Amino acid sequence: MAGRSDKLVIAISSRALFNLEDSHRVFEEQGLEAFSAYQIERENDVLEKGEAFHLVEKFLQINHLLEGEPQVEVILLSRNSADTGLRVFNSIEHYGLDITRAAFCNGESPYRYIAPFGCHLFLSSDGRDVRQALEQGVAAATLIAGGAREHRDDILRFAFDGDAVIFSDEAEKIFKRDGLAAFAAAERASAQKPLGGGPFKGFLEALQRLQSQFSADTCPIRTALVTARSAPAHERVIRTLRAWNVRIDESIFLGGLPKGEFLRAFGADVFFDDQPSHCVSAAEHVATGHVPHGVANEVD
Repeated sequence: MAGRSDKLVIAISSRALFNLEDSHRVFEEQGLEAFSAYQIERENDVLEKGEAFHLVEKFLQINHLLEGEPQVEVILLSRNSADTGLRVFNSIEHYGLDITRAAFCNGESPYRYIAPFGCHLFLSSDGRDVRQALEQGVAAATLIAGGAREHRDDILRFAFDGDAVIFSDEAEKIFKRDGLAAFAAAERASAQKPLGGGPFKGFLEALQRLQSQFSADTCPIRTALVTARSAPAHERVIRTLRAWNVRIDESIFLGGLPKGEFLRAFGADVFFDDQPSHCVSAAEHVATGHVPHGVANEVD
């Protein structure tokens, strides 16, 4: 979706930005009042970095590379109250993150503030909030614990699955219903027909607009399509991106091979996939966001 300005805006939950597992356990086992007391008692204790911390850090560094108004922004959306959220902001200040806008919702889902803030992407540890964001037409993913890594350079690397993430799930439905041979035949027959857009199409387009402000050799962002597709199903993907006038820096057609090693070789700061099993596998290597969209996530 489009924001209110030309900025690229990412919304992130406090549990994605910082490691809040201990306090979240208190909330689940003892309730909101005990959780609030726990956070207030520790509001001067700096929180450990969470799954999305290094992604956010690299993202905000982009503003230092461009002259004029900031071109990227991170919004904090939290189920915390403003009172308990003081610990979160103290930690933001400690790490020197330029995050100034936030919504603290005191136990309620913050997804309803995604549109007013003009967000292009929402990252959270709460799958319910992510699904509600997707229903609003915003790219969103549930971050899976365990895959975050610090990388050796400042290049921000986004990796995306294709079907049901960048593209619609129309081809994936054929694969699930009729099998691989039928999928390959349908894709060969439809090679000249662009695929429909998936939930991350708008975010990818906004990311490319930001990339276009840099020369090819100085751009701090790289993108990769990492898909289980193989030839001949690659042609429709390439022609679809061409029809959208969207450029992907690297395209990797794996023909069903596990994605993790390839994502690590690319150096992905985050990978987005709709298939839960692919996400679990990828999270062993890189930070991974599950996109609960499309036929792979329908409840039977």
